[in-house]
Amino acid sequence: MMGRYHSHEMSPNQCGSTLVQTIDAPISLVWSLIRRFDNPQVYKRFIRSCSILDGNGGVGSLREVKLVSGLPAKTSRERLDVLDDDSHVMIFSIVGGDHRLINYRSTTTVHVIEEEKHDHNEIGKTVVIESYLVDVPMGSSKEDTCLFADTIIRCNLRSLARITEKMASVQNGESSRT
Repeated sequence: MMGRYHSHEMSPNQCGSTLVQTIDAPISLVWSLIRRFDNPQVYKRFIRSCSILDGNGGVGSLREVKLVSGLPAKTSRERLDVLDDDSHVMIFSIVGGDHRLINYRSTTTVHVIEEEKHDHNEIGKTVVIESYLVDVPMGSSKEDTCLFADTIIRCNLRSLARITEKMASVQNGESSRT
């Protein structure tokens, strides 16, 4: 999976990175949040709101996200390029907005590490891999551009882990009491 989706050919004016987050929650739960192109703010804390401009939330859909204050941008327009529920792959591109992330393309894959069932409860560990490729803006360095993108993605992945682990513990706690 790593080579298939997370190997990117970079031109001299581009940079990219790959970040990995292990989550103590079943893949079905983790994927259910990631795959919602129309609702990224459920775990992406830098997004204030999202509206679908074109499409139904599936491949080819265009969304506009409004970002929280304090970031060096207010909006981003993004297109869903790939959504594969069987392989747990989502790829989107930033196609506009008032920011410096030009030709940004993000690939997220979700993988099972361990999966067990106890008393009809799905218990598991999941790994989320997110990689990206982006042009380095004029006046910036590859290091600064990657540091900015890595920081945002790392925060998003940690937030995803906190939310899904809490949801999984609530689900497992409720199921074990019934």
